[in-house]
Amino acid sequence: MDIIGHLARTVTPAVLADNHNPQNESLLKQFYALFIAKLADQESFTRVGSQEIHRDDLGLFDRLWTDEGQKNHIAEELAAHNNVDTISVKGLIASAAPLAFNEIKSLAGSVPIPQFLRDNLESYRNHIPTWATSVLPAGLLGLGASAAGAHAAHATTTNTTATPAGHRISDTTSTEPLVREEKESGGFLKALLPIIGLIILAALAWALLKGCQKDPAPVATPEQTVQQPAEPAVTGNTALAPAVLSLATGEGNELFACRINAGNEELSNTIMTAVKDVFGTGGDNCRADIDDGFATDMPAAPHLAAILPLIKNTPNANVIIEGNDVRIDAPDQAQLDKLVADIKAAAPELNVVATGPVDFDAEVKQSIADATTAMDNLGENPDPKDVARALSLQVINFAVDKTDIPAENQAVLDRAVEVMKQVPDMQLLILGHTDSDGDDAYNKDLSQRRAEAVKAYLVSKGADAAKLMTKGMGETDPMATNETENGKFRNRRIEFTVYDESVAGMDTPITVTPSDSADIKAPTAEATTEPQADTAQ
Repeated sequence: MDIIGHLARTVTPAVLADNHNPQNESLLKQFYALFIAKLADQESFTRVGSQEIHRDDLGLFDRLWTDEGQKNHIAEELAAHNNVDTISVKGLIASAAPLAFNEIKSLAGSVPIPQFLRDNLESYRNHIPTWATSVLPAGLLGLGASAAGAHAAHATTTNTTATPAGHRISDTTSTEPLVREEKESGGFLKALLPIIGLIILAALAWALLKGCQKDPAPVATPEQTVQQPAEPAVTGNTALAPAVLSLATGEGNELFACRINAGNEELSNTIMTAVKDVFGTGGDNCRADIDDGFATDMPAAPHLAAILPLIKNTPNANVIIEGNDVRIDAPDQAQLDKLVADIKAAAPELNVVATGPVDFDAEVKQSIADATTAMDNLGENPDPKDVARALSLQVINFAVDKTDIPAENQAVLDRAVEVMKQVPDMQLLILGHTDSDGDDAYNKDLSQRRAEAVKAYLVSKGADAAKLMTKGMGETDPMATNETENGKFRNRRIEFTVYDESVAGMDTPITVTPSDSADIKAPTAEATTEPQADTAQ
């Protein structure tokens, strides 16, 4: 039974849609093998087996792999071995997991999913990458081989109608599930069973009689055959988000935008110094968000002295250095290819990729999944900065020139209202941003209206209007160059930041709506602490 092939025919077209290419198809096959192997482990399956898994359940992968270090390792390795950027990988596997789960459930039929997958171990064992043993339960790949062989010896081959490529899961009703059917064992084996039973009983009786002939010795505990869970490997700060340096160059090779996320002052200063050494006083505008939720090391840090001059020499380049990944975007394809090649040569151990065209749906889905996970991890009495970061992770994909909150974002905002009620003293500033398309004044107004729309939605769900401020930034605070679609996408966003840490030094007033103008004095301020991610557009 070719389970991987079946998923490639049915799930892959639904996940990739029009974004088919050999790299994406290959990484999904590798993910299917990992996903199947994880579900074959009873303890892992128990985490999700009793839940109703819908086909759009983008949090399934996170619930199945609860270790942040393992999740990051999977995404990074799939990215590195298939020349795909990590963000795209995370979006693909988040979308593929619920579809694959439901397809596997259909294939298993009445057989428990872990047993079904262990019985068919040989159909996917060879698809599991060698690097993946650290993210799978210890001993899993060694289990079930004999059982699989025994079942194969007594099972009939099931003919399966393949689903034509390009059909989505919902269109595969004509595809028969690959269910296992076992035929009845032969009469000779049936005849042996009573004899075997008598032999076992006789052996037990002899052992009892022998034990009664002398004083009983202490009886050893029978050896347990239950597999013991492996001790978790010590991987250091596995739950921390990677340190990030995000920067963009302008038309004249100046530093156009710069953000740093770091776990301590030491790493932040190291990165900042490297930026200033190359870009001079332009580095003074580089913003740093220092928080113990970020890693205190960056694999690329020792290479910044070699990497940054290459970036500076490429006009209108967007570069994100995150953990072990370097993602690059530039409008000139020849210059982009050269920059990728040059950085690979300067730092061969880093995963350097050119960012492909924006998959808006995948980016939005992944951002919502990330925000949902971050909200889940807030715990009781969360730090307001962590709340702001969690909310800023989601991409609010407004329609062109519109302010309506998309339905897919509402669940995260609803959760935010409940969190706000738990932290009554928290005040948040909602910042609206646009790209550079259109008139400056119009963009400023549009960004203000979108920020106010987010506030209005939160208030409609029970948030205290007096504790939510808004400010439209227009195109004045970019995260990336506007010369590429990727850059424009990142610049169109909604950000949340903590109000009391953001008001110092603002030279334009924050808007206070009429409903709360009597309660709050509108200060003059500008955000100085930057939320974590590329956020809503």
